[in-house]
Amino acid sequence: MRQLININEGWSFLKDTKEIPATLPADWEVVNVPHTWNNIDGMDGGSDYFRGTCNYAKVIKKADLPEADRYYLEINGAASSADVYVNGKAMAHHDGGFSTWRVNITAELTDETLIVVAVDNAANDKVYPQVADFTFYGGMYRDVNIIAVAESHFDLDYFGGKGVVITPAIEGEDAKVKVETYITNKKDTHKVHVVLKDAEGNTVAGEISDDTTVELEIKGVHRWHGRKDPYLYTCEVELIEDETVVDVVTDRFGCRTFEIDPQNGFILNGEEYPLRGVSRHQDRWGIGNALLPEHHDEDMDLICEVGATTIRLAHYQHDQYFYDLCDERGQVIWAEIPYISSHMPNGRENTISQMKELITQNYNHPSIVVWGLSNEISMQGSSDDLLENHNILNDLCHEMDPTRLTTIAIVSMCPMDDPYVQIPDTVSWNHYFGWYGGTTADNGPWFDEFHAKYPNLPVGCSEYGCEALNWHTSDPQQGDYTEEYQAYYHEELIKQLFTRKYMWATHVWNMFDFGADSRNEGGENGQNHKGLMTIDRKYKKDAFYAYKAWLSDEPFVHLCGKRYVNRVEDVTKVTVYSNQPEVELFANGVSLGKKTAEDHFFYFEVPNVGETKLEAVAGEYKDESVINKVDTFDESYRLVEKNAILNWFDITEREGYCSLNTKISDIMGTFRGKLFIASMTKDIMKQMKKNQSADGENKGGGFNIDFKSDGIMAMVGSFTILRISSMGGMVGIEFTKEQLLDMNKKLNKIKLPKNAK
Repeated sequence: MRQLININEGWSFLKDTKEIPATLPADWEVVNVPHTWNNIDGMDGGSDYFRGTCNYAKVIKKADLPEADRYYLEINGAASSADVYVNGKAMAHHDGGFSTWRVNITAELTDETLIVVAVDNAANDKVYPQVADFTFYGGMYRDVNIIAVAESHFDLDYFGGKGVVITPAIEGEDAKVKVETYITNKKDTHKVHVVLKDAEGNTVAGEISDDTTVELEIKGVHRWHGRKDPYLYTCEVELIEDETVVDVVTDRFGCRTFEIDPQNGFILNGEEYPLRGVSRHQDRWGIGNALLPEHHDEDMDLICEVGATTIRLAHYQHDQYFYDLCDERGQVIWAEIPYISSHMPNGRENTISQMKELITQNYNHPSIVVWGLSNEISMQGSSDDLLENHNILNDLCHEMDPTRLTTIAIVSMCPMDDPYVQIPDTVSWNHYFGWYGGTTADNGPWFDEFHAKYPNLPVGCSEYGCEALNWHTSDPQQGDYTEEYQAYYHEELIKQLFTRKYMWATHVWNMFDFGADSRNEGGENGQNHKGLMTIDRKYKKDAFYAYKAWLSDEPFVHLCGKRYVNRVEDVTKVTVYSNQPEVELFANGVSLGKKTAEDHFFYFEVPNVGETKLEAVAGEYKDESVINKVDTFDESYRLVEKNAILNWFDITEREGYCSLNTKISDIMGTFRGKLFIASMTKDIMKQMKKNQSADGENKGGGFNIDFKSDGIMAMVGSFTILRISSMGGMVGIEFTKEQLLDMNKKLNKIKLPKNAK
């Protein structure tokens, strides 16, 4: 009978080594897995976190293992490539840091067996991801097990799967459930016993068969219906030999139908079911990607609290524990492989193997509805090889799983008519109008244009967002990294995206701040701060409650700006979010009136005199905050870039003329301004070329961006020169203080165009 023995504890670890020891080293650090060596340097900025080979070693005593015919070492995540050695013998190599894989170690087991796992997250040109806006944590960061089985057992070798594939098909009020089993060392005398049980544990169907495939019927099937009713059945499969059970596999499944309609969006079990949700990265402050079950539980609780009906699990395969949570909590899932940002001609086989693992290991999860082929893969240009790679992956998905659809996340500057946009069943776009170029008002109309041009292709928004830290202002502006601008941005995007019925899904980027070591902006380096919550999960930004107001049925009221206490203006704007129809605001116990708002956003003008205690009341629900009148602006609320050489308030301004604080689009409004931008672009391209390795990739792990392209220039048009310089770490460019001051002098001689804003 199959047994699983967890071996997470007591691994010996040595960083930056390729030594494969013959005996267990006494001087290596002892660690428990899940473990990563980048939990600190992977999110402190500088794009300098360690990427290389580290070794894990552990002795397994055979006496501690149950009697069995075969033993498999199961590794549920080792990033991003790994080699397994047993008693010094090389046993297996695996490329891909996010999936389960197994090694048959039976032949090499001795009384005391030394297992060494050499894990490598160094840069290369064949294993994805290599270029992306997140940290590629190295380590053996998920559970490690020994699986003990009989000689004949449900397959453990095929792409990390369970050897049991469950395919429900609803027919009227009933469901036909096909259960396919794959058996290692299959004998003619073997029988397969399949039992289906409902959520209460009652048997609803069962059969003993000589065949490896069994079809059963569930009468009056209870459908899995997302957040409303995430009902799950259990499938128990026994392998029987001479009336003895030799192996058992148990898995859950759900019965549902879905379609994605180009006009009406996502439809679940025949009902319109709008997919409005978030994306999620798998890391935390000080922990990196080495998450424990309680971390996954908390993340799911918070995602459900905000009211999300869908999660995009970016940009790779997540822990099986989290997929189980998605099934249990009714989240509709976009699952994808890390084919991201930069197409690598030598990486095709890795995209295929990672997709095979993703589908094989996750086929039975009812929460998953689409397989994601790639993310922003055309960022650095398209090619025939890229198109061919996508066609191969798209066909592979349909061959392995005809029950689900395919999708891609397309970078904003990609032309609508790019050939690869037409490859998958559905598409979604990553748009940051209002943060990276353009204005918030551009988002809805852009999707209307695409929808009009391609009315039969379902379209969604796979990424949108803006960054916010603990900076504050009463005059929020694009690029200021304030909590207030983030709240305004999401108010506008909610109103535009959620009211367009044809959009099959929208995914906020991101639910949580996450590690991105190449980032050097916003005043806290090493993170992407677009999350609705901080990376430590301790603070819900105001934007979190904007979504809760639209998506959650849990009654609440929230006063925005709790961290923005000291204010200089005599009358200040106070925003309240609630899913209740009416809100009343009190200042020091005096009512400032009641307001209604169909969009769930309530705005009040509040006299700012001395200390004012605010109380928002919506029915029986209340929230409180405090504001305080000050004479001068509280500089602790103002962004001062960490390690920055200049900040916006340090720049010499000349009325009617440009400066480093002028938007690029305004500078480009004059002939002299265009010449200045052309010269600056030339300098940037030179720097980026210097920072490229022999294969053309950025040495710092950031992006190679063509600043000459029309798409890029349109995107960054709303950026100031100073902001571009502060983001330079992402693309491998740096400006000295002297260079910036020289630029400012030149800009001070260029008149602003008359239409400059």
